[in-house]
Amino acid sequence: MREPLVLLPGMMCDARLFAPQIADLSHARPILVAPLIGADSMAALAASVLKIAPPRFALAGLSMGGIVAMEVIRQAPERVTRLALLDTNPKADPPGKAPDRAAQVARVLDGGLAQVMREEVMPYYIASDDPANPILDLCQVMAEDLGPQVFAAQSHAVQTRPDQQESLGRVQVPTLVLCGAEDRMCPPARHELMRDLIPGARLAQIPRAGHLPTLETPEAVTRELAQWLNV
Repeated sequence: MREPLVLLPGMMCDARLFAPQIADLSHARPILVAPLIGADSMAALAASVLKIAPPRFALAGLSMGGIVAMEVIRQAPERVTRLALLDTNPKADPPGKAPDRAAQVARVLDGGLAQVMREEVMPYYIASDDPANPILDLCQVMAEDLGPQVFAAQSHAVQTRPDQQESLGRVQVPTLVLCGAEDRMCPPARHELMRDLIPGARLAQIPRAGHLPTLETPEAVTRELAQWLNV
């Protein structure tokens, strides 16, 4: 049996974010989706992933999951056999975003989770401008299943995340950096930066996809992950 694969979902997402990849890749290896709940810092979330992960594993994270993945390999590089960073950002949150994040959390805790997700977050998720896209319906369900307290904790973790650019230079495992070519939340330039920071990293930009290529263009993402897993 090949090494297990640990998947880390994005903010307010769960295993359904990776459902097509799990269906295609799980025949060859064990797959664990680690929930990013129960803590409000990247360091604590990474520590919780390491508690439940196998001793050695391949690691892939999307968006906030990618940020946690960077912290996981920073904390325990000897346990990660290969790394995939999808539609994510190695930089710290700009200080000027703090007031907006606080206001957004306040609206969510006041009963506005569904509205905040639909009007303020999900317009940046996919390349399509169709508000009736079923991917957005799934994202809404995932967010509502997790609930407002998870939104608040994850928002704090994102806001206080450390800059990982220096630590990426120390990564020594096969690394895939992947993004939707039309990602407006974490633009391709961020992924070119990560490719340049990580020795030997490979960059894949997926056409006709935005921030959630695992659901928008699942076959293309699965092909890239399969190639990465077999390097």
